Amino acid sequence: MQTLYLFCFLVFFRLIFYFFFFTSTVKDGGVVAQAWHLGLKFDMRLALIVMIPVGLAAVIARDRLFGSGLLRRFVFGYLFLVYLLLTLFYVVDLGHYSYLGVRMDPSVTRFLAEGERATNALMLWESYPVGWGLLGIFVLLALLRWGYRSIFFRYAGKEGVHVRAWGLAGWVVGLVLLFGIGIYGNVAYFPLRWSQAMFTRDNAVTSLALNPVLYFASNFSVQDDTFDLEATRKYYPVISRYLGVDQPDAQQLNFERHTPADTTKPRQNVIIVMMESAGASMTSMFGNPMNATPNLQHLSNQGVLFKNFYVPAMSTARTVFGVTTGLPDVTRIKTASRHPGIVDQRVIMDQFAGYEKYYLLGGNTNWANIRAVFTNNVEGIQIFEEGYFKAPKADVWGVSDYDLITEADDIFKKAHDQRKPFIAFLQTADNHEPYTTSAGAGDFRRLTAKEVDAKQLKASGFVSIDQFNAMRYLDYNIGHLMQLAKKSGYLDNTIFVFFGDHSARLGAYNFMPVPEFEMATYVCHVPCIVYNPRSLAPAVVERAGSLLDIYPTVAKMTGIPFTNYTLGKDLLDSTHAAERYAFLQYMKNNGCSSVINGDYLYEIDQKTGATSLFDLKRAPMKDIKAQQPALADSLDKLTRGFYESARYLMFNNKKQRAWK
Repeated sequence: MQTLYLFCFLVFFRLIFYFFFFTSTVKDGGVVAQAWHLGLKFDMRLALIVMIPVGLAAVIARDRLFGSGLLRRFVFGYLFLVYLLLTLFYVVDLGHYSYLGVRMDPSVTRFLAEGERATNALMLWESYPVGWGLLGIFVLLALLRWGYRSIFFRYAGKEGVHVRAWGLAGWVVGLVLLFGIGIYGNVAYFPLRWSQAMFTRDNAVTSLALNPVLYFASNFSVQDDTFDLEATRKYYPVISRYLGVDQPDAQQLNFERHTPADTTKPRQNVIIVMMESAGASMTSMFGNPMNATPNLQHLSNQGVLFKNFYVPAMSTARTVFGVTTGLPDVTRIKTASRHPGIVDQRVIMDQFAGYEKYYLLGGNTNWANIRAVFTNNVEGIQIFEEGYFKAPKADVWGVSDYDLITEADDIFKKAHDQRKPFIAFLQTADNHEPYTTSAGAGDFRRLTAKEVDAKQLKASGFVSIDQFNAMRYLDYNIGHLMQLAKKSGYLDNTIFVFFGDHSARLGAYNFMPVPEFEMATYVCHVPCIVYNPRSLAPAVVERAGSLLDIYPTVAKMTGIPFTNYTLGKDLLDSTHAAERYAFLQYMKNNGCSSVINGDYLYEIDQKTGATSLFDLKRAPMKDIKAQQPALADSLDKLTRGFYESARYLMFNNKKQRAWK
């Protein structure tokens, strides 16, 4: 009863928000109902979490809980403190929303900054009915106190019933299960997460779906991730020249580059395939002796292969965020997709006007809160995930890649048959432990250890036969996708991009032209192939590229008008090729931030600040900073410019800029 009472208290404030603060242009009652449904689940989660101490006290004390001693005082004191803190929090949150139009997060502490407290307090006093508000809080707390004490005394007055040990055990197990189910909150592999509240781009609907306390806690865990405005402005001239910003402005920090429509280019579909754990050195295109990727080799022979293509970090969640937003995820705690204050971004995928937009994943998009990266930023995107597919789950990552691609083809073919252009982000997963492979159409066969040269396998960098087979299976499924695309008729009218999200962990190898294993950069070096015979002749590109560049590239290829707000460039633009670099971070000593291309690598130790410059073609393991001070200085500024600009834009690339 106390839990239900607390839940009703939380719903009371949700009703206040809905009737007095909620204003939205969304007229669809189903959307608002979904927000209410999610909000009530979040409220129940909070009520259950808060009531855990009382539940533990009840289990430990049994009938002694209703005595007149210490336990009663503990319950009354705890409940009063809970209602006091929650009431104050909700009142401040409502005021915050009234003032700024967003739920409260830890940045509210800026109003307590030294030298500003008196001014802010006076503004609060003059702008809000503080006196009446405090009186209302006092009356509400008095009513709440009367309520929870009445519930307690009602049960304390009942005659005790003897319960045997097995009966008590059953009651405790049932209580734990009910609490666990309520807190988990989802009938899915992943628990209820705040990203589910961001199922529309409407801020009011999202705010209705969130629980402000839980949302505040989610932000509080990553509050140390922030940006340095002065450092951003310091390096802005370097990064704006590098990007080719239309109207550079170090005060306003404008990063925009506008690309007009090109009506001479055909309106083609786009399919971007993110290949799980596919490092460059694992593939046939880069000379791996195991030749695990003949299908990718064939595509690279007929398409454009980027030899020096990198992802900013070894993390799938960071890669999905980076490719979608055009920003390297440089957060220090968790990842950007898990940060409620960062997921609001202006992205190029959203600018594909007239296109069907798809995100396809065999598992659940609650993973790393990836759902919010798409639903919060891409208008009208359709997400196909666990629960949609007819195929059964293969492992923890959802349906197999083969089944994912098979059912994705049905979606692509339907759009093609209806003459609707589409852009799709297809995320594979099976080239990841536990390395599940299926027979597919029946012609994929796992090789056994007896069928493989053990010395060659070790020299190739693969750490196990399972890892090797998983890479073969990924390549097999890429071939499967291309066969289906040809059969379904959209192959010739589609731009395909295949890229690895990072390399898997590998053993030592030395067949690459650069000792990237020893340098630790191998984790970020991945293959990238753009395949579109209709507009691209086969080529091998040596200039540096990054996953930040993927959406600017395909947008330019389709001829749509778009604005690039972040750090990516067109991969196919050969202008200033020698000046192209990729920004990356990897674990070496204390961890490094760096820029790299086919000629040079410049590193900054993230802890000590020590810097190094390496000539990758002449002396890849020797620091030549002293021999080339001018180059080292320019690359130092570029590296720091990438880092500071990324930190700034993660928080300030919103639909409305934040720091002003």
